[in-house]
Amino acid sequence: MPAPREVIAVLKSIVFLLFLLVCTAILITPISAQTSVNDVHVASRSATAAVATSSRQPVNDSMLHVIKTDVKLVLVPVSVTDPMQRFVTGLSQDNFEVFEDKTPQTIRNFSSEDVPISVGIILDTSGSMGDKLDRVRDAVNQFCDAANPEDEFFLISFADAPRLDVDFTTSADEIKKELVFTRPKGRTSLLDAIHMGLAKMKGARYGKKALLIISDGGDNHSRYGEKAIKSLARESDVMIYSIGTFDRYVPTLEEARGPALLTELAEPTGGRAFTLGNVNEMPSVARHIGLELRTQYVLAYRPQGPSRDGKWRKIRVRLKLPRRLTFLQAHARTGYYASVE
Repeated sequence: MPAPREVIAVLKSIVFLLFLLVCTAILITPISAQTSVNDVHVASRSATAAVATSSRQPVNDSMLHVIKTDVKLVLVPVSVTDPMQRFVTGLSQDNFEVFEDKTPQTIRNFSSEDVPISVGIILDTSGSMGDKLDRVRDAVNQFCDAANPEDEFFLISFADAPRLDVDFTTSADEIKKELVFTRPKGRTSLLDAIHMGLAKMKGARYGKKALLIISDGGDNHSRYGEKAIKSLARESDVMIYSIGTFDRYVPTLEEARGPALLTELAEPTGGRAFTLGNVNEMPSVARHIGLELRTQYVLAYRPQGPSRDGKWRKIRVRLKLPRRLTFLQAHARTGYYASVE
């Protein structure tokens, strides 16, 4: 019969071997990267900021091409929100469907990463903005604070004519400092400023691009017309967001058209127009837009059928979700012009 010490030694060896087997099993257990619909997360604005700040994994830059000139791979940034305009994260590729001219498309690439973007801030400095500039400065500060640290910006102000105040920079402080010296005067050349912003975006560093327009009135002093600028915006791959705070009584039809004009410019590009009744809401809305740009999904597909005829291609994004989540809404650009090359 073995001695008690030998029995104890054998038992210790068995226990140690079992411990090693358990550790090995834990280490080799696969971790699934697939996100189920049960992981869908509706983030509050403050929570979204924390999530966005912690995400630093960039998408391969080769994916981010201009939609108009690269019809082999169409990229569609998509924002998903609930009825309270809170952002929804945690969706997977299987939760999206894309249609081009009513034809379902196969999603070739999918990303929900926080990637750096190129942003142009288009700021109304006409005379009517005099008592609103403090809130405008706060709004731009909030927008920049919500941005990805690698984002690049430029600043265009407009009154009688648009002016490039700050060229492309990765320093948000340059934008903030310029606003200290801004003084309101003159009329409103909104359409000319948008034209300048879209032209400036041709030299952007990143494939994902957006314009943020802050204004309190419609256009009353531009050389370009609505039709030309709307067409230019649709042809571009730039998302347009706007924050408008408008007076109830305005002297001209052009100024009365302000809210509708900004909406008609923004929505086809996949951006959105926010019309405010209270100028004090502007900073929180600007931060909301900054966070939205960081929590977007990017869907990529190769169009089926003829693609180089220069015609407008209508895009529709539909969510595939359980009935209990059908109240969620997707926001995406409505189409693009196919290349003729």
